[in-house]
Amino acid sequence: MKHLILSLAAAAALNIPPALAAGCSAQSPAYRIALLELYTSEGCSSCPPADQYVSGLRGEGVAAQQAVLLSEHVDYWNYIGWKDPFSSKTFTERQRWLSDLAGSRTIYTPEIFVGGKEQRGWPRGVVDTVKRINGLAAQADIAITLGAAAAGGLPVAVTAKSGREGKLFVALVENGVASQVRAGENRGRLLRHDFVVREWLAPVPLSSGGAVVSRTLPLPAGAVAGRLGIAAFVQTDKGEVLQALALPVCGG
Repeated sequence: MKHLILSLAAAAALNIPPALAAGCSAQSPAYRIALLELYTSEGCSSCPPADQYVSGLRGEGVAAQQAVLLSEHVDYWNYIGWKDPFSSKTFTERQRWLSDLAGSRTIYTPEIFVGGKEQRGWPRGVVDTVKRINGLAAQADIAITLGAAAAGGLPVAVTAKSGREGKLFVALVENGVASQVRAGENRGRLLRHDFVVREWLAPVPLSSGGAVVSRTLPLPAGAVAGRLGIAAFVQTDKGEVLQALALPVCGG
């Protein structure tokens, strides 16, 4: 993914604060980048293979220019004795929303959605689905600009524009995290994860065709800046992902 340096004029045009104009930036392409979401949990014994599969997708040729990858840890496995440190009720609610759109009454882990739709029988068909989405024209434009990560946090500015109704979602993502599980179905295992969503911002509706998110996000405790990045996507209320984009932190 190309990193761009924006001029002050360009930053102003995109509603990006001047303090971020010298940072690293990315602009979404004319084609559609796929959004791949893994719903997983450290309390689920069948989830580690799915975690490993998603972690290996970059090595299998699924580049950042083709798919934004997110690992969203749900909280409904926490009752069996191990509280997943990356879990959130927000991800459980999102998974249920996607399932409801598909007419499904159940949610489970591991479950993969690509472009807002469940990908059954993975890994079979995942790469083909990504390529099919890449063949579609983008229905939204996204720009991400990041400042340098520091003790005060990560400065982030994301803009989105579309001729269709939708919401802008922004997430802080961390790679290379590990957890020594001490209870539950994976007791005694050291689990490793990539593309873990650490911060999930409330979605912003596109007003008059556009939306802006400008914040300084706190860094996860012990996080290495080079393993962090920002993912953004625009999605309609019916679940269609109009465009997605990801950018690692400056120098990451």
